[in-house]
Amino acid sequence: MTTTIIKTLIEKVAFITGGNRGIGLETARELGHMGASVVIGARDSAKGEAAAAILRSEGIQATSLQFDVTLAGDRQASYEFFDKHYGKLDILINNAGVQKEIEHLSPMNETSTVSPEVLRETFDANFFSLVELTQQLLPLIRKAPAGRIVNLSSVLGSLNLQANPDSPVYSVKLLAYNSSKVAVNAFTIHLAHELLDTPIKVNSAHPGWVKTEIGGKYANMDVKESSRTSVKLATLPADGPTGKFYHVDDELPW
Repeated sequence: MTTTIIKTLIEKVAFITGGNRGIGLETARELGHMGASVVIGARDSAKGEAAAAILRSEGIQATSLQFDVTLAGDRQASYEFFDKHYGKLDILINNAGVQKEIEHLSPMNETSTVSPEVLRETFDANFFSLVELTQQLLPLIRKAPAGRIVNLSSVLGSLNLQANPDSPVYSVKLLAYNSSKVAVNAFTIHLAHELLDTPIKVNSAHPGWVKTEIGGKYANMDVKESSRTSVKLATLPADGPTGKFYHVDDELPW
């Protein structure tokens, strides 16, 4: 990524779920500086509006939308919002997600004891709701000249790396979180294939091991660096990849 800000996204609209903090907020900031009108989806309306106000103070066109990806009513309301105010959606960043198994990511494996409740809650937030939101907003993305869908995954969702004893993530076995990201990757592949004959591109992003609430205190990447992959995939040219898994410029194995 270059440090020069080029406003290449003027007249484009971007929706970033979980956009009031961490990776989502930095993604909204970068897309906004490139000229996009950004809409932050936040469960807490006050925190969402506070984040949007910060972005507006930086000269960004930013709006906050009270939004919980797991609520059908909020997903429908988001469709109605974009349909009414913009008539399209250029960029969807499926950023919202949860990790409920451990406070700070570290080597562990509690596969035999993870509860059904944690499995269901994790898959509901990270996979089922992500799929339902994308399906709901897809008609508006089809109306954009060149829609971009970015699904936030994780290197922990790479089955190849999870099975490789030489992989740096081999010993981090969080069944609920990891498998939910495997499912997200499968959705990316399937949706990208369905949309091959359209201008829409669908890709999975591994943002890095970022110092956020999910990443934990042992993470090695500052949050300011965390948006690079999402922004890159959200701004791909017409000949860019689709149905792939990336961390910045590196394609990752499924």
